[in-house]
Amino acid sequence: MPGGSGSPTAPRLILGTQLQRFREAAKVSPEEAGYRIRASRSKISRMENGRVGFKERDVADLLTLYGVTEPETRSHVLSLVGLANATSWWSRYDEVLPDWFESYLGLESAASVIRSFELQFVPGLFQAEDYARAVALLGPGAMPGEETDQRVALRLRRQDLLRRPEPPHVWAVLDEGVLRRPLGGREVMRAQIDRLVEVADMPHVTLQVMPFGRGGHAAAGGSFSMLRFEDVGVPDIVYLEHLAGAVYLDKQEDVALYAGVMDRLGAKALTPPQTRRFLAQVRDET
Repeated sequence: MPGGSGSPTAPRLILGTQLQRFREAAKVSPEEAGYRIRASRSKISRMENGRVGFKERDVADLLTLYGVTEPETRSHVLSLVGLANATSWWSRYDEVLPDWFESYLGLESAASVIRSFELQFVPGLFQAEDYARAVALLGPGAMPGEETDQRVALRLRRQDLLRRPEPPHVWAVLDEGVLRRPLGGREVMRAQIDRLVEVADMPHVTLQVMPFGRGGHAAAGGSFSMLRFEDVGVPDIVYLEHLAGAVYLDKQEDVALYAGVMDRLGAKALTPPQTRRFLAQVRDET
């Protein structure tokens, strides 16, 4: 599964998955594949798990070994090599970007569906600037200054994917506590709720609130995100963040568990129209 400082960004994961599928279809062992590109079995494993960079010559040799000769297919796979090795837009934020979150940005940028439940904060994709700054200042040792400005800029830059020509569908369920927790003060929270109203009107966004009045719910374990990709063979991924890092789950049984929780949350939470009215009510009360 992806995770940690050596985790794959999405193009590496996709390319590695395709190479593994071609190898298994051709009934070629990892040892044979490694021999073809003058490498070890473990190198093939790391390539297929997206944990290393790719050389175009190696990928071309492997495709030939696997009997992949159709020009369009070869061209598509080889085009992923450049993407997998390219410098990402978030590289300029390296000084404030943890390795474990860099992996998430790569996956988020390639996802076709993003589902999440948030217990404490507005999702980063929906945060207004002043709210994002208030969240950034909660970190250990955080103080106003250039580093915090960089963290806020990174958070806002992530939101560009909502304005892409073909954006992912984003479905988020927020616990009412997210709206009631006064981060940054009254005016900051009112502006943030206004931002949520704008987001809720986007055709590719489904926003729901889980009010206190609905009692307990299925996500007692806390916040999580789920990422789905269009590329065949790339598994859904569950992302769980904690104070010191993050966990990425891609085993089918784990993904199915969280998918079931997300479905139950959506069924119990306010509907999108009810959520819009609830947001207006909370804003008036703030």
